[in-house]
Amino acid sequence: MSEFSKYTQDNVFHFLPLNFNKRKFSVVYGIPQDSILKKMQNMAKNQCLNDAWPVIKNVNAWMITAETATFMKWGGLGMVASELPENFNTVFGKDGHNISIVCPMYIGDTGKKKAELSGGIYNGAEGRSIKVKKTKSFQVAFLGKLNKLRRFNVDIYRGELNGVTYYFVHNKTFFSINPAENNPSGQGGCYVLNEFGIDEVERFAFFSKCVYTLLEGLALLPDKTMPLPNILIANDWHSGALSGLTKYLTLAKVYAGRLSVEVARAISSIPVVYIVHHMGYQGWDYQNTSRILNSLYEDLSTLVFKHAKAVKNGNPRTTNTLIVSDTYNQASSNIHLADRIVTVSKNYMEEVSKEKGFGFDFRDVLKIRKNYRNFFGIVNGYEKKLISPNEKKIAEINAYFKDTNFKYYDGSQLNVKIHNKRECIKLLSRLAKDETYREQVVPLIDLYNFDNISSLARDAEKIPFICMTSRMVEQKGYDVAINAILQISFKYRNSPENFPIFVLGGAGNKDLYSDLQTLKDNTKQIFRDFAKRIFVFHGYKDEFAYAVQLAADFYMMPSYFEPCGLTQMEAMAKGSLPIATSTGGLVDTIEDSVDGFRTQAFFAGGERVYGSNLMAQHLKNNLNAYEDAVERALRCFYVAPQDLHQMQRRAMADDFSWSTPENGSVYKYFKLFTTGSL
Repeated sequence: MSEFSKYTQDNVFHFLPLNFNKRKFSVVYGIPQDSILKKMQNMAKNQCLNDAWPVIKNVNAWMITAETATFMKWGGLGMVASELPENFNTVFGKDGHNISIVCPMYIGDTGKKKAELSGGIYNGAEGRSIKVKKTKSFQVAFLGKLNKLRRFNVDIYRGELNGVTYYFVHNKTFFSINPAENNPSGQGGCYVLNEFGIDEVERFAFFSKCVYTLLEGLALLPDKTMPLPNILIANDWHSGALSGLTKYLTLAKVYAGRLSVEVARAISSIPVVYIVHHMGYQGWDYQNTSRILNSLYEDLSTLVFKHAKAVKNGNPRTTNTLIVSDTYNQASSNIHLADRIVTVSKNYMEEVSKEKGFGFDFRDVLKIRKNYRNFFGIVNGYEKKLISPNEKKIAEINAYFKDTNFKYYDGSQLNVKIHNKRECIKLLSRLAKDETYREQVVPLIDLYNFDNISSLARDAEKIPFICMTSRMVEQKGYDVAINAILQISFKYRNSPENFPIFVLGGAGNKDLYSDLQTLKDNTKQIFRDFAKRIFVFHGYKDEFAYAVQLAADFYMMPSYFEPCGLTQMEAMAKGSLPIATSTGGLVDTIEDSVDGFRTQAFFAGGERVYGSNLMAQHLKNNLNAYEDAVERALRCFYVAPQDLHQMQRRAMADDFSWSTPENGSVYKYFKLFTTGSL
């Protein structure tokens, strides 16, 4: 018998042993005699094999989120957190339905993002301000740095913006974004290791505990100004601990005589809808496994842990809902215990429930949940008015770059897009030859040996302009793009005048920037003039990225995975046709050879996951498949320009807005919230 097994034989309430996961241990799930413990042990099985849903006549939901596009944005999940409630309330608010947002109130300055509370005004990290009022104060039990349970003061501030009520959760220790001296360079925004030594996993475990404590307080002492929600929307792994708290901790407290059955039922019966954005991000923390579990479940953590039996599946790493193998995993309890799981595209739902390379340790659980119809895919919405060519935005870009003359256009004015291509060629050339100007307009962007290609402006309509301005991370497939460009270089040696202009780069991994530099250097060896048409950079400036998309004929998106993808929607709205891999939401949002180009096969772990067997045998791998897609796009540009223009018009007409009548994602969420199904 392991040390852990000996420790957990009786029902005395214990914290989990410090660092228990770092020693050999085993959990034996006996057959409990007590009905409460039996219910706890069967909770994951019942949740995964059940499609029950309460009667909800008027939605009063909380969006529980670490990010919002309005006050702290790092990626697409922040946009969903703001835009789904805003559009939902606009469409359904008149009928008494409502989504409020519950998020941390970050305070501090990372150097790139700054947020402060001053005189009743919260100035968020995205340049937006909101008038707020403190409405509640309470204490949240969580372990301090000495591994002793402390009571941390928490305040709730309320504000209204864009038709949405915001509840900001404030604690100066956990939600400070002033970085520690040893904060890793890649950790920014709300993900910093902060001045108090709080990292992202501990920060958001505390956030979940704050939300639970607030729910318990409202259930004990109802407040008409802030009624209990009837749906909790947990936005990605940051609020992944929530289901464990509402489903397990309530039962454990009843068992220990610390909570009434009625109050526990009021909390645990609130359905949790868990939105999964990318399964690769789960909130792992091996080092602090026992510390976080003890913080969440206090002296009931051992009781909860030894009854947190996972749904039956073939993966020995996921037999307990609170850890994966021997490591705390913040997403795990929501994946097992949430009432509904939603991922951000239908195709990504299929991928994560079929392929281990996409679903990781939870593939089998997600397959079970899909089969029992409590797992769905809904494509992220995007406000088209924010991403389509915008006259005011274009005027601001011209003012910013001073001598440019970018023009507004729509699908009926594609000749203007050619004009914008000429303007962008001139802009790139000026950045190449005028160092003073370069320092003025893109001071924080590294440009690698930009060349003056202003002579090409007069032939702009004859030369394809291709860009890739996404985050520089491995997921985006920059290596696949590099391979495709090199292959094109070899093929165009005898027709150099047709070689495209490429603009490639973004903020992120500097190693990938180095790879792009090598691409430019290597291309010189094939044909010197080709390299002049390759522009690589590192960093991000919104005006620059926007100008490039106004000019581009094509947008490269060779992603290894893309749960939904928003960049392709931005590009399509500007008539820049995506050239994409057939993965995740790219399949749901791009129709091959209609409003963009997609690979005719896609492979993961050497196996075909998209396309016919015949096409997979022909293309063999993602490199070949992507090169084929690029060649088809270029062939269309040169051989069938009218077809290309029709595709551009179709892409610009596509509307992925949240509230597109009857078909927008907000209507699908409404149906899910009110019926539990699609």
